[in-house]
Amino acid sequence: MTDQQFLRDFQEKVEKKLRENEISVIQYWHERLGRVVSMKPDGIASLQLEIKKIYDMMENRIKALKKG
Repeated sequence: MTDQQFLRDFQEKVEKKLRENEISVIQYWHERLGRVVSMKPDGIASLQLEIKKIYDMMENRIKALKKG
């Protein structure tokens, strides 16, 4: 196996893993937002609270990734 072939194979594996990770992340947030969409809130306050929870979770995750 040549170096170029090795690099191509390695790059394909990395890109595949990145796609899989992105799909996983999007599926998670899609599920979370799906719960909010399917809610029958008593009022706007409970809906805002759920959206704020998701917002805070995303913000915490971003901070954690930036630290690491």
